[in-house]
Amino acid sequence: MRTAIPFRLPELDPCVHCGFCLPACPTYEVTADEADSPRGRIVLMRALARGDLPPDDPGLTHHLDRCLGCRGCESVCPSGVTYGAALEDARAVIAESRPIPAAERAALWVLARPERQRVLWALSRLARRSGLPRRLAAGAGGAAPRLAGLLAMLAATAPRAGATRHTPNGRPATSAGPRCAMLTGCVMDGLFRHVHEAAAVALDANGVTVTPVPGQVCCGALAAHAGDATQARALARENLRAFDAAAPGLPVVVDSAGCGAMLRGYGALLAKGPLADAAATFSARVRDVSEVLAERGPRPGAALSLRVAYDAPCHLLHAQKVATPPLQLLAAIPGLELVPLDGSDRCCGSAGLYALVEPELSQAVLAPKLDAIARAAPDVLATGNPGCLMHIGAGVLLRGLDVEVRHPVEVLAWSYTR
Repeated sequence: MRTAIPFRLPELDPCVHCGFCLPACPTYEVTADEADSPRGRIVLMRALARGDLPPDDPGLTHHLDRCLGCRGCESVCPSGVTYGAALEDARAVIAESRPIPAAERAALWVLARPERQRVLWALSRLARRSGLPRRLAAGAGGAAPRLAGLLAMLAATAPRAGATRHTPNGRPATSAGPRCAMLTGCVMDGLFRHVHEAAAVALDANGVTVTPVPGQVCCGALAAHAGDATQARALARENLRAFDAAAPGLPVVVDSAGCGAMLRGYGALLAKGPLADAAATFSARVRDVSEVLAERGPRPGAALSLRVAYDAPCHLLHAQKVATPPLQLLAAIPGLELVPLDGSDRCCGSAGLYALVEPELSQAVLAPKLDAIARAAPDVLATGNPGCLMHIGAGVLLRGLDVEVRHPVEVLAWSYTR
């Protein structure tokens, strides 16, 4: 007898198998396997929901595990299929009958609590400051490509060489001006705190004051992507309490595309619990830092003679539908030349923990991105997500390209602090 497994099957109902999603899918482009396309995976998820396939079916789990979750298919779907929501529900169902892989479990365990993270980030920053990851990555490239990739990813998290802590040189924000709260997150705060500093500088230079929010935790995105919905909901509830206590009603500004998409999804994540209304209200307050700055102008700073190419993070472009604000930030900088980048709307292959658990496919997806960067030859490749910064940054380092990989708000802050 079939056992139906309830998950977001209604979101898949509009799919008419037209195939528009196939050329938009990075994994299908690499493997040319229909089961590695959104259309093929929808067939598998429908079979799971009907009970035709058990959650531990090897074919089902193999092809859903290989999905990047980039949601590029949603942007081209003429029927409005919300693929990403169904994928996370399917993975949650699978996780109930098949343990989450050990590497992912270990990462989620560390990221679940700030006290565990502190040790990891402290050791990572110490290794980064030593310069060893950068030097060792090149040497390990041929013999141990996976190790080389991990070392290069850590090296790619470093602040700009010779950079000092940002201090605004424009008009300081006043207590009468607008205020916002900011998500610090886990990976962002541990390895990209310089991006938070740059965001605070850029906001301050445009008259916006950041209000601290103690007690906040990881947004829960990595847990949700892995199928651990229980942990994702627990982290969401903690963040609701922290932000409502420290910054009630204020806009919640995020400088990580993946975190922003997750926070904007809290309303759906907690829709069936007692915090449903509070979560929906919170989600409506979430803004990417580029949106806030673009609305403020942003005001121009000092001229920067740089060629900059922009690569759109999937969870900013496809999940949050934020396309032009990051480009507005860069266009506001005097002297800066925006360089077109082929495939800037395509996934780089990072996808949270994906680069660790599916390294070969992740690198195959990254390869055309690196080719495009080499052709464009910018001084800076700007992108607004930590996974993208690390994955593209590692690829650039291992390819030997003379390109800095930075967050767009860092480039704007350079203009304000010259």
